[in-house]
Amino acid sequence: MAVKIRLMRMGAKKSPFYRIVVADSRFPRDGRFIEIVGHYDSTTEPAVVKIEEEKAIDWLQKGAQPTDTVRNLLSKAGILKKWDEIKRNKKEV
Repeated sequence: MAVKIRLMRMGAKKSPFYRIVVADSRFPRDGRFIEIVGHYDSTTEPAVVKIEEEKAIDWLQKGAQPTDTVRNLLSKAGILKKWDEIKRNKKEV
């Protein structure tokens, strides 16, 4: 089962906001998901990004692959850097 961390579109027509969810890659974009990790609102200035760091790192450790957009959001939030440090520390031990 390929698990992805991706965006799920919500909101009204022409005023979208997105949930950052963990879902099986075979399910539709706005369909079934496993867990909500955060949200992203691109319509406001500046864009609002709220990601639950512990959940995101936990899913990355389990092997979930973020999409390109979510990877950029995680990188800007500093979560990918923390995940990389955790991976390096596990290899040393």
